[in-house]
This record gives sequence, structure tokens and C-alpha cells, in this order.
Amino acid sequence: MGYVIRIAVAYWIACCTGVAAGQEIVTLPTRAGVTQSYFLTSAPKQLQAIAVLFPGSGGTIQLRSEGGQPKFAGGNFLVRSRAEFVKRGVIAAIVDAPSDQQGGWGMSDEFRLSGDHFTDISVVVADLNKRFPGVAVFLIGTSRGTISAAALGARFGARIAGAVLTASMFREVGRNSNEPGPGLSRFDFATIPIPVLFAHHVSDQCRFTPYGDAARLSEKYPLITVWGGSPPESTACEARSQHGFFGKESETVEQIVNWMRKKPFLYEVK
Repeated sequence: MGYVIRIAVAYWIACCTGVAAGQEIVTLPTRAGVTQSYFLTSAPKQLQAIAVLFPGSGGTIQLRSEGGQPKFAGGNFLVRSRAEFVKRGVIAAIVDAPSDQQGGWGMSDEFRLSGDHFTDISVVVADLNKRFPGVAVFLIGTSRGTISAAALGARFGARIAGAVLTASMFREVGRNSNEPGPGLSRFDFATIPIPVLFAHHVSDQCRFTPYGDAARLSEKYPLITVWGGSPPESTACEARSQHGFFGKESETVEQIVNWMRKKPFLYEVK
């Protein structure tokens, strides 16, 4: 493991996130000349599962160390909800874009669907398996991060315990946009051989992630429907809105974790 760059962090941020010390930034070599970094939260006292979290947009969280402390963009639904996973027995590994995707906007939809992305995340999963032998690993994405969770879930197969898709990117973004891509518009969810859970806010107003598409899939897959929350503080496709479960983070994560742990969960969060 000498080739692994590890930045150990020993500091307390409970006042802000409820997560205790013992967190790490881990950087791993993957493809030729490429590294993949992820932020590992503190481990809960009774570890039940591992959640590999894929933020939306281009997936770039600007993960870095400043003064011995980790820094990253924390506005995304999954990133800002990391402590909610830890409180419920789940350690979270928040994936940044790999080093060759850091320039510009970040990971394209095509990259998230690619074999290179699978190669990078295979190294991350292998590292987590070494750290926490026998602990179930789940892939969880939000918005464009659901492209990663779905595509990787299909490739990993039984090596992963399940995939969770929140505010799924069902629709294609046209080429006249600054961030074009197919999303999951052409993806066959039947290619995912492991359990899949959808979570979606009924009032998600982002035109690429309509609730109706999730509702139609609920005939085949379990769906957590979320209602209410706080008034939006961002545009409809950004994280501080119903698209990002704004104001309902804790309740949403609780039901996701219940599903992960094979406990009874609510199909509606109100």
C-alpha cells in the first residue's frame, strides 16, 4: 500500500456536520497516469454498510487538504448528508472526479458510462474491501451521479450489494446546453443484476429528472417518494431545492439506509 497517498485527518467538525474525527482523503492510482481520490468519513461505532457516494453535475467536489484538513464543495445532497449516513451505521466514501477529468466541467455522461470509470471505481471498491472486509458496499448517486451508480451497478454485479438512485437523470440534456449528455435516457435498468432503489421528490422541478419517470419505474423497482421540505434556495436543477431533497435530507437518508440494511422502510416520506 506504499503507493497510496493518504492524508490522515484528526480534527473535530461535529459542530457543523455531526461527524467526529478520523476522516481521510484517499488517493489511488488507477489507469496509466491517472489517480482517483475519495473522501472517507469517520467510521460509525457499529459499522453496518459502506456507501460510495456519487455527487451530481460533473462530479467534481474539489477535494483537497488545506492545513491538514480536508476541504471540498459540500452543497450537493449526498455530500451535505454524509453525517446522516454515519449516524445510521454507514460509512460514506464520497468520490471526486478522477485526475484526468478535473479540468473544465468534470465527468461527462459518456465518461460515467464508460469502462474507464469502472476501472477507477473498481480500485476504490477494492480499497474499501481491504479496509472493511465483509462489509456490504452500496453505490448511491444523485442527479447526474445516478448515471455512475446505474452503469457501475450493471458492471460490478454481485461484487456490490445494491444501487440507490436519487433524483435520477432520466432525460437527455440537449447539445445546445453547456452540459450536454444522454443521462439515463437510453439506459436499460434491467442490466443491473443487483437490488436497485429509487428515491425521488414528488415536486422535483428539474426538467431532466421528472418524478413521473420514477413513478413509472415503481412497478418494477421500490421507490421512496419524498414530499415537503424547505423553500428552495437554488434553481430547480441545483441541490438546494426539491431536486436535492432540501429540508428532507435526514428523513430521506433514514429510509435509504433502512432499505440498505433490509429493514422495513417507508415508501413515502412526508
